[in-house]
Amino acid sequence: MTSYHFVTRWNVDAPPDRVFDALVRVEEWPEWWRGVRRVERVRAGDERGVGTVHRFTFRSRLPYSLAFEVRTTRVEAPLLLAGDATGELEGVGTWTLRDGDGRTHLEYVWDVRTTRWWMNALAPLARPVFAWNHDRVMEWGRSGLARRLGAVVLRAGDASPGAVPGIC
Repeated sequence: MTSYHFVTRWNVDAPPDRVFDALVRVEEWPEWWRGVRRVERVRAGDERGVGTVHRFTFRSRLPYSLAFEVRTTRVEAPLLLAGDATGELEGVGTWTLRDGDGRTHLEYVWDVRTTRWWMNALAPLARPVFAWNHDRVMEWGRSGLARRLGAVVLRAGDASPGAVPGIC
């Protein structure tokens, strides 16, 4: 299996509780996150959501879909959401939110391995394309989150004080 380490950082002009609320409602992601084709709850967890299992289907710019399940392992509202993935991707994803200067500093770390034979066979050559594809999907998420919250969501390091909410 081929391993990948992705880090995405956004600055959101909204408080952490609003951002966390959008992220924790994973079954609504297909409404606002292009590329998220389907999210199904497989099993309910505890009152905080720990132990909940969702099955995700993502479709990207490349001509394939990926399906995997994520079991929520940590929920520390409104600052942390983490889960373990199994299926066509295996690994760990963690959303970390930090309040700062009236905005939320958001970091997503996605440490995964591909399990599809053809992806692993092509990895020596296609790794940059797979990474580019991941970045596109995350960009769709950033843009969709901006629309969902009616807030400016910038990639960390971007500065656009005149940005229009929801237009990224």
